[in-house]
Amino acid sequence: MDVSNLAAAASFVTADGSTIRELAGRVSAPARHQSLAEATVPPGGATTAHLHPEAEELYFFTAGTGRLRVGDDEREVAAGDCAVIPPGTPHKLWNRSDTEPLVLLCCCAPAYRHEDTVLLEPEGG
Repeated sequence: MDVSNLAAAASFVTADGSTIRELAGRVSAPARHQSLAEATVPPGGATTAHLHPEAEELYFFTAGTGRLRVGDDEREVAAGDCAVIPPGTPHKLWNRSDTEPLVLLCCCAPAYRHEDTVLLEPEGG
């Protein structure tokens, strides 16, 4: 049995510029077909618009508020919301707060890897 703990998970920056702590996947516990990570977008921050040709993503927001664009749809998101991002669909996430981080759990299937990320704007754009 493999059990991981968020407090012990090392953080790293993904290709889209978000900071994540992976709980299960290629970096941590040996999940073969998916990954689960906590991602944080700092106050006033945003991810770089991107897509994943292979991975479907689920974003479950646990703290803060922000704005999420998936394809041509854009809406406000907050703790308790869950968004489904189909493979190959452009997406971007903004933290609208000046003081609070936007925190979410991100599940990717197949598991997250940098090589499955296609940036659609300059980094930090």
